[in-house]
Parts: sequence; C-alpha cells; structure tokens
Amino acid sequence: MMLRKNLAICGSIVFASSVVLAGCASNKPANTSPADEATTPKDVKVQTLKIANYFATDHPQNVALREKFKPMVEAKSNSTLKVEIYDNSKLGAEQQFYTGVRNGTIEMGIPGLIMQADIPKMSAGEFPFLFKDFKSTKKVFDGPIGKEMTEELESKHGVHPLAWSANGFRMFSSNKTINSMADFKGLRLRMPNIPNYLKLGQLLGANVTPMPISEVFTALEQKVVDGQDNPVATLRASGWHEVQSDVLESNHMFSPNIYIINSKLWKQLSPEQQKVIEEASKAAADLEWELLEKSYEDDKKFLQEHKIKFTTPDDKFRKDMEAAAKPLYDEIYSKNPWAKEMVEKIKAE
Repeated sequence: MMLRKNLAICGSIVFASSVVLAGCASNKPANTSPADEATTPKDVKVQTLKIANYFATDHPQNVALREKFKPMVEAKSNSTLKVEIYDNSKLGAEQQFYTGVRNGTIEMGIPGLIMQADIPKMSAGEFPFLFKDFKSTKKVFDGPIGKEMTEELESKHGVHPLAWSANGFRMFSSNKTINSMADFKGLRLRMPNIPNYLKLGQLLGANVTPMPISEVFTALEQKVVDGQDNPVATLRASGWHEVQSDVLESNHMFSPNIYIINSKLWKQLSPEQQKVIEEASKAAADLEWELLEKSYEDDKKFLQEHKIKFTTPDDKFRKDMEAAAKPLYDEIYSKNPWAKEMVEKIKAE
C-alpha cells in the first residue's frame, strides 16, 4: 500500500515538472531555434546604429548600406549590433544629421565634407578640376592622403572616420544649354553652402544660391533657381530631371562622402564590434564606389530617354572653366600652407 502511494506521488511530480517545462517552452518566439540560442548572448545589450544620409532610397549609397553594411554588421556582430538606415534626409538635412552624430543623438552618418570650415584639410577632397577618374580618385582617398584629410576629425568634432565613399563627379544641370562661359552669366545656381563651392560658382559667372539638398527639387520646380550641380546619379535618383532640361558634363569637382560614427559610442564598443563596423564600412563603401562608377552610362541613358540633353565641353570651354577657378586656388594657397603640397601629391596619384 505504501509502495503504491509513493509511486503515485513520484508520478505526480514528474507530470507537474513536464507541464512546467512545456509551459516555459511555449513562451519562446516562433522564430527562435536552438542555434539562435547558442549564438546570441543573453546578457549582452543590443546596440542600435541609426545611420543617416541625404541620398534617395535607390541611390548606390543606400543600396550598398542595405546589401552590404546592414547584413554584415548584424550577422558578424552575433546580433549585438542592429542597423537602421535613415535615407533621404529623414533625420534632417546634412548639417542636422551631422550635428546629431557629433552630439550622439544619431550613432552614424554619411555626410559630405560639411565639416571643412573647421577642418580645412577636408576641403581638399573637393578642390575644383583636380580629380580625373574614379580609379585614381579612390586611390587618393583610400591611401595616406585620405588619412591626412581626416586626422583632426575626431579631436575637433568628436566623430570617428570609418571609410571614404563616393558621391561622384559633379556636373551642372539647368533649364538651358550651357555651351560657353557666357551661358553662366546670370544663371541662378543652387550650390551647397560651402565656401569653395560658392566661390567657384561666382567665378564662373553664376548667381549662386546656397540651400540644403532637400529643398532643391521644389526650388527647381518653382523656378527659384535655374540649375544646380551634382553627380548624375543624384540627379536621377532625386527626380530632378523632371524639372531640368540640360546637363553640362563639366566634372568640375569630385565629391566624396565619409562613413562616420560618434566617437564616444565608438570607444564604448568592444574591439570585436569595432572591427565588424570597420570591415562592413569598408566593404559597403567599396561596393558603392563600384556601383556609382558603373551606373554612369545607365543614368545618362535614362536621363536622355527623359529628354535631358547632355553637353560635353570642348577643350577651350574646359580650359576657360579651369582658368576661371584659378583665383580660388590662389585664395586657398594663401590661407592654407599645406594646400599646395597636398594638391601636388594628389596630382601625382
């Protein structure tokens, strides 16, 4: 009798235990597997990386972020890092999101050289008529010169540089054909609010209006300005061909972009997480350079199909534009003792 009672008690304990275990198992997410549990640390805080930029969703910059940066970071960090991409100025225009990265309200960003007013060496990346093709330009930015440009970025602005990417060779789009220097006269031209840009536009003879990229479409549509300057990938992705008729293949500047991360956050990450972000930034930037270079002919064909007329400047016109930019170089050299040597190093590449 006592034996049967003990067996009954033991059976009840086993049954109750199995019910408890089954109940615990039922609380797991539907997509959790034993492999996930083995690879995802339970005691590690997940860090979200918001990465902001001003490019349209389909621009190579954001294609590279989606196809390379985000999956690499999330997979190789063992899910301790999560990436959220905010394209098309969703976290503000360039100055706003750059300030956000500096003060830490935004973890990462891909600005242009908006910081050059405080860090003059960064401006060398956009000196006019200096860079000639993608291959040599990428070599400059990925090498010692690119590192020299960024050497004060962290100490002065509190952002850590990760990788150089490409905006591309800038060209003028307008609502009229530009065949000579005379056609710049009186042209109301939007340019970024950066001194070297504004000065170049003025030296060419245009009436220059600075404004954020997020306002360009409306300004062109409402004829507040007659034209703007950007690579054709941006022209296409931003839909500006709907409110422009012409493109001058001036290649008057090369515009880079740079992957940055808030320095305070960077120092808080583990060495392993830092390595993952560095590798993913470089891989995504390399892909973006490749996509941008390859896209030029496709973008040009698309724009021509949408009735955009392309004008290639002849040798005289190009030399006239370069000559017009000479006073800007004189000014740069007088203010920056390092500039002439850097220009010579860039030309040597």
